[in-house]
Amino acid sequence: MLDERLVWINGKLVKWNEASVHMMSHSFARGSTIFEVISFYRTPSGPAVFRLNDHIARLRRSAELLHMELPGGHAELCAAVAEAVRANRLEQGVVKMVGYYPQLALDIQPPQRRLDLAVFALDPAADLGLSGEGLGAGTTAGIAAWRKLDPRTVPVAAKAAANYLNGMVAKLDVQQRGFEEAVMLDGEGFIAEGGTESVFMVRGGRVMTPGLGTVLDSITRRSILEICRRFGIPCEEGRYTPALLFEAEEIFFGNTPFKVIPVRRIEHRELAPVPGPMQVRLAGILAGITSGENGDFAEWMWVVR
Repeated sequence: MLDERLVWINGKLVKWNEASVHMMSHSFARGSTIFEVISFYRTPSGPAVFRLNDHIARLRRSAELLHMELPGGHAELCAAVAEAVRANRLEQGVVKMVGYYPQLALDIQPPQRRLDLAVFALDPAADLGLSGEGLGAGTTAGIAAWRKLDPRTVPVAAKAAANYLNGMVAKLDVQQRGFEEAVMLDGEGFIAEGGTESVFMVRGGRVMTPGLGTVLDSITRRSILEICRRFGIPCEEGRYTPALLFEAEEIFFGNTPFKVIPVRRIEHRELAPVPGPMQVRLAGILAGITSGENGDFAEWMWVVR
């Protein structure tokens, strides 16, 4: 299927196999790439992108934090996503936007400020063999030995490829101990986030998640908190010690493709039932929103026309 896909690059559609840069390019060799991963869904009105405006705003913020320039404003970037989805005749799937420097460079400084931009639209199941099972049986998690990047060293609010080496080594660490996912602590020992996910705990009916500052401003995280507030579900953001992971009735991750991912085991501790009642409730609300059935959140769904 991938050979049939078209990629939007700087305003033109090119074949999948033509979407490449040289291995000596600055972004390949130095990790100077920013990106967004965005989900879109089949709805009665057509394919609809989940919180596209928020994703575009975050991409632009990443560029600003790293002194980069994107090739186009907000409206142009939204239109690029729509064109990529239409060109690939997809009703649901994932979009990945990648801002990068294609120029060859040895210096640590990029050759220019303006980025090239590529937009990929995929069906993860058909194209990559990835499948989700909804809430499913949940995942296992371990507390990684590697700490979350300190915000005093790099802008952790930027969704930059180089920052994700942090999550990669954290996940490799816990996988060596038999766990599937990692929970990282920040430099002061408080719960931060997963390798590519936000972390949530539920205790006494209250949804709790680490506050911004040391974690990415995840769109899924933001959505779950907004849903809690609109449905009257108690929630809070704060700084929590790892002890909470062994006290909470429920633990779950949140990310773009799957939204709510239950944790059935954290270190030696088994959690039950899985999925827990709060996870079921939040996942149900999100499913109603992304299917277009919940009109109260219509502003979150950007219909591709």
